[in-house]
Amino acid sequence: MSDFSLRDVQILPATASNYSEVMAISNGINDGLDYLPYKYHEWLADSNRSMFIAKFKGKVVAFLSTLLVDGGITALLQSLRVAPIMRGHGIAGVIRRYALDNLRFKNPDVTKIRATRKENPPAALLKRNSVVHSKAVVSMLLPNNQMEDSIKALRLRVKRDYVGALPVVLSPLEVLDLFENPCTLEHLFPKGLLIWDFLSLAAHKSNLKLLLGSGLLWIYSKSTHSDTPSSSGTQCSHPAPTHINPPPQHPPLPHISPELLSLSSAPIPVPLAKGTHCLNIDLFGTNPRFVQGHILHHLAKQIPVLPPGGSIICVVVAEETLRDAVTDFLQGITPFHIWKHILVLEGSLQNPRHPHIKAKM
Repeated sequence: MSDFSLRDVQILPATASNYSEVMAISNGINDGLDYLPYKYHEWLADSNRSMFIAKFKGKVVAFLSTLLVDGGITALLQSLRVAPIMRGHGIAGVIRRYALDNLRFKNPDVTKIRATRKENPPAALLKRNSVVHSKAVVSMLLPNNQMEDSIKALRLRVKRDYVGALPVVLSPLEVLDLFENPCTLEHLFPKGLLIWDFLSLAAHKSNLKLLLGSGLLWIYSKSTHSDTPSSSGTQCSHPAPTHINPPPQHPPLPHISPELLSLSSAPIPVPLAKGTHCLNIDLFGTNPRFVQGHILHHLAKQIPVLPPGGSIICVVVAEETLRDAVTDFLQGITPFHIWKHILVLEGSLQNPRHPHIKAKM
């Protein structure tokens, strides 16, 4: 674009009136599983979140959102997108730097930024951020006309194969108790991170208000002494840190944890096709014995809230050591091929140098 200059880019707070233009530049994002159309207006009402647009010649050409977490010391970068015709011109860097400058000005306690990305992020991104964790992703398609038979087949597998403690739904008080136990936190979150719905949060009580206010379904299983595999890796190696930041040196991932925790929220509509919804199921821990019961329990609880005729893309996110257990359980159900891993990138909030841009706050 011969007449383009970063000097002519405006950065503005996003508003409800920008919705259509932001959606127009988002076509094809996340393989049709884009959550922003559903979340946009909800995000506008969140006091811990900021949303920005970039404009060129009066048109929206980029979008980015930031969210304060971890007690206000970490900012998550979410939903960066640039209009296809404007990619490669540096607009992503401009809106990112401006958003971070805004964070620093309004929230001087923020010291870290974190983002969740698909595998193979750009080299430039890896130069300024470290990969602090990765998790496996397994996805399947449950069309409405196959859903009943698929769930029936999964129930039969659970009835035939499931051993150990039955999964239970946790109340908010029980969730709080879970986060009071240092050993449990270490088993469930070996890198000190809770990755829910592609948000990467410190596994700390400071984030419970966000989590408990999101209508999540919490499911938990714990082995008894009689069915816990003998492994020194399941022992709690040290007390959980009293500060929010995970320590720089993490203990090795245990072979099998005695517990498994899983989260899901109600399926949300996505642009892939009319009537299609996305259901994210996030697993925490490394115990393969509980995988079947947890996935089935979430499906059984969440499918009834679908509108008539709805279909589901189910995205299961788990530690890499559980990939085979998840894949085996879902065998025979139509796979939905998206990315195989998600990465959590983390960097420090430093003073960036800004190009000359027009900005309004």
